[in-house]
Amino acid sequence: MSVLIIGKFRGDTGMFRRALVERADEFEAFADKARGQGAIHHRLGASDGLVVISQEWETAEDFQRFFADPNLQDFIVSVGITPLPPELTICEAVASTDQF
Repeated sequence: MSVLIIGKFRGDTGMFRRALVERADEFEAFADKARGQGAIHHRLGASDGLVVISQEWETAEDFQRFFADPNLQDFIVSVGITPLPPELTICEAVASTDQF
């Protein structure tokens, strides 16, 4: 049974959007590491002052272990995210006939 993670982060979304392009290799390296630690799906979203993550992980513990990595935390701040705890929602993924 997997879990869904929705996270809301405050920050400089202009800086974040630039980093997506200029530091794409670093984003890819963290994605590879996440997949190796139990990540199943990952998407990012951005609006004025807000960055959102939508992820699916094998377990909440896998996500929490990955998210606690000091290197990831340093990276998050370096791409424009405010170093405050994000608003995280973690819930059990459920199957439904309308999913895609």
